[in-house]
Order: sequence, then structure tokens, then C-alpha cells
Amino acid sequence: MHQRGTDVTATHDQKPRGGRLPRTARRAQLLESALEVFVAQGYHAAAMDDIAERAGVSKPVLYQHFPGKLDLYLALLDQSCDTIIESTREALASTEDNKLRVAATMQVFYDYVANAHGAFRLVFESDLTNEPAVRERVDRVTRECAESITKVIHEDTGLPPAQAKLLSVSLVGMAQVSARFWLDAKDGVDQTDAAALVAGLAWRGIRGFPRTDEQPDSKS
Repeated sequence: MHQRGTDVTATHDQKPRGGRLPRTARRAQLLESALEVFVAQGYHAAAMDDIAERAGVSKPVLYQHFPGKLDLYLALLDQSCDTIIESTREALASTEDNKLRVAATMQVFYDYVANAHGAFRLVFESDLTNEPAVRERVDRVTRECAESITKVIHEDTGLPPAQAKLLSVSLVGMAQVSARFWLDAKDGVDQTDAAALVAGLAWRGIRGFPRTDEQPDSKS
């Protein structure tokens, strides 16, 4: 995982210790603080002490919500995975124009990696991928995003599901790898331009497969 400085307090002030919060609000606060610590330090270097201090709570309060560091990390990972999977589904449902669908889906990944919170690093650059529970969640992003795209490709082109799935996994890979490269390269390419450029490449490939309603009737 890329580290952007191990001193979390260098860019963020410690949360003030305050009164009691409703359980859901406290959980959200703890997750926000944990995200900052994990992104900055990585899983292995982060400590529950760091997270409790960042959140402005005692360690017992933190452990009341999350029994251990892995539980906290997995809760964050679930939240991050759900975000990108749901955003992908929304992009696909936003239009029936497939060119616009490709562009919208590509933009999802660029928006996700450009988010200032850096949550994408938990999903795409985790230093804990040897942990089965983490690996399963990371794989879920590719699998469920690809499943949504597969359905569109299969319905529109008539390609067999296995072929449609291979294409969709390739599109997901193109989106997330290029987005991460763009973020780290810092070579002056605007985010919107970068997403549109890669979407154009993807569209030139996928449009080569004719829509089902454009294919000649084999019975005629």
C-alpha cells in the first residue's frame, strides 16, 4: 500500500473528546478515523491506539464497537467495496446508450481513486491481501462489477455469458488499473480528460460487437 506519511496528525487534527454519541454515529466516527490511519500507515503499521487517539475516544470504547483491528479493517473494506459496486450499477442504469454507459462506468473508477479519503487503497492496494477475508472482499469488487457489465454485454450483443464475462472483467481491469496509474503519475492529465480517453479506448473495442437488434436474422 502506498503510504502518504505515517504521521496521521500531520494533516488531520485529532477528533475532540466529547459527549456520548448514538451507537451508529459513534461507529461512523470510528470508521472515518480508522480510514485515515489505515490509508496513511497501512494495516500492519496501524495500531488500535492510533485509531482511538485519532477518534478522540478511549481504547475500550473502540473495542466496544470492533473486537479487533481486523474486524475494523474488514468493516471499512465492506463499506469501500459497496461504494464502488453500487456506483458501477448506477452508472450502467443511468442510460441505455452504451457509449455513455462505458464513459459513466469509467468515470466511476476515476472518481473513486481521486477521492481525497483514499479509500481505494484499502481495496486495490491493501497490504493484507494474504488474509482470506480481505482477499474475498477485494475479489468481490471485480466479480460484482463485472457481473453487472456482463449482463449488459450479453443482452445487447448476444455473446455467450462466458465470453461476455471475459470482456467485462477486462473492462473493469482497464478502469481500475488505468485510474490508479493516472493518480500516481501526476503528469498533468485532467481527471475528466483521462477518464474520457480510456473510455474512448474501451468503447472502440466493445462497439465492434454488434447489438443483437442489429444482427441479421439467421432464419431469413
